Amino acid sequence: MSGFRVGSVLGFEIRVDPSWLVIFFLVFWSLAEAVFPGQYPELARLTHVAMGLTGTLLFFASLLAHELSHAIVSRSKGIPVDGITLFIFGGMAWTRREPDTPKDELLIAGVGPLTSLALAALFALADRLAAVTGLGAPVSGVAEYLSFINVALAVFNLVPGFPLDGGRVFRAIAWHFTRDRAKATRWAVFGGRAFGTLLMVLGAAQALMGAPLGGLWLVFIGWFLRNLAGSSLQQQVLRDLLRGSFVADLMSREPEVVSAGTSVADLVQHHFMRLRFGSYPVLDGDELVGMVTLEDVKRLPSSEWSGATAGQVMTALKECAVVSPLTSVEAALQEMSRPSARGRALVVDGGRLVGIVSASDVARWIHRLQAMEGLVGRSA
Repeated sequence: MSGFRVGSVLGFEIRVDPSWLVIFFLVFWSLAEAVFPGQYPELARLTHVAMGLTGTLLFFASLLAHELSHAIVSRSKGIPVDGITLFIFGGMAWTRREPDTPKDELLIAGVGPLTSLALAALFALADRLAAVTGLGAPVSGVAEYLSFINVALAVFNLVPGFPLDGGRVFRAIAWHFTRDRAKATRWAVFGGRAFGTLLMVLGAAQALMGAPLGGLWLVFIGWFLRNLAGSSLQQQVLRDLLRGSFVADLMSREPEVVSAGTSVADLVQHHFMRLRFGSYPVLDGDELVGMVTLEDVKRLPSSEWSGATAGQVMTALKECAVVSPLTSVEAALQEMSRPSARGRALVVDGGRLVGIVSASDVARWIHRLQAMEGLVGRSA
């Protein structure tokens, strides 16, 4: 997960990508300088600024609620969620694996637009209540805008193309009828690419017709959606390639280990400087207690290396990715993607360390599978 942490909601870590700041100020500027002054010219400038800030904050709160709904349903289906990141085009709930069934996919994807529509109804009610109770134009104007924008968000997300919610709903339906998730993914990706291309064409036309800012923005969104759709297809191809591969096929067996009592100075001099490995499992006697990486060592000033031990600077076992030899490579990759895993997983069988697998091991295995693709079929 990228971005900086701003807190947690319902146990989900919330992060904000630096690109989010761009859209935040663009939305705030457009509301405070154009939308609300155009609709309510009689109000003071300070009121327009307050309405713009309130509308912007509640707009992003709506986006967060949309992503939280995905995360909550994913967690209810047993899918681990690492957190939520807000970025320039909205947000994303980071799940460690995909749904197991079309029904789960449909529920997880469909709850997002439904949440946006529910928020639109709630803000529409707030708009009506503001008129009835005499709260005035500032409250009514912000509520009306938020009702409209949530409807727009729901409609936009229902477009049947990856990576939008509508694309995932479409994939769930296609997956159900074809019984082939890979084929359903390719169809949904085609829809996402087609929609992205359409937005780019419309944006270019709008720019040529005298609205360059809005047109370029559409082109940018379309380009972004096309790239995300392409990434989804690459992930599906990778899953197809790795199907039937297990950690035992590619792990490094009998890895080099260090004792928890080894000084950091000795660890650097005799392991990191002399051997090619960037991480070492840490044992306390015969018990596996964690893993120490070069990143762990770098957090400690070199002046303190002689007085600190591997056990003190290591990543504790509970924070490490731990898999068995029979874990699928795809599942291992999902575990290794957690920030604390540092792109590595310890392989444990019956409570005993039997290997370690890293992102480079997976990359070499993929390269080998790609090189061998087609040869197996010809030899059969």
